[in-house]
Amino acid sequence: MAYTLLLLLHVAVCLFLIIVVLLQSGKAADLAGAFGGMGSQTAFGPRGSATLLSKATTISAVIFMVTSLSLSILATRSAGLGTSVLETSPKTSVPKTAPVPVTIPGQQTAPPGSVTVPLQIPPPATQQKAPAPAPPTPGKK
Repeated sequence: MAYTLLLLLHVAVCLFLIIVVLLQSGKAADLAGAFGGMGSQTAFGPRGSATLLSKATTISAVIFMVTSLSLSILATRSAGLGTSVLETSPKTSVPKTAPVPVTIPGQQTAPPGSVTVPLQIPPPATQQKAPAPAPPTPGKK
């Protein structure tokens, strides 16, 4: 119930924030602003008094951030309450089947009913490496 109310508040704040931002005019909306000119030499342009729209933007942005964090916290807390698909599936055992013989093209197949013995290939014998030859000694001049 609290999650739904918070979600509705979040959506309302989002819509209000969009409208308030779009209603504001830019700080340098005149012809000089199009070419990069500013009214004064401050870093972020001239600082005017805070209007009602700028105060509403600030307040709605703070509410938007708080509701976003609250929704994420509520979503992660309630995530562990549900059950997974693996927990609700019926417990069935998989029947064991006999291995299927694989035929290789060009290989003779055994007649039906005959017993085949698997071929065991021994691992390759370890070869002893010959010692490396000594480096040549430089000749005297």
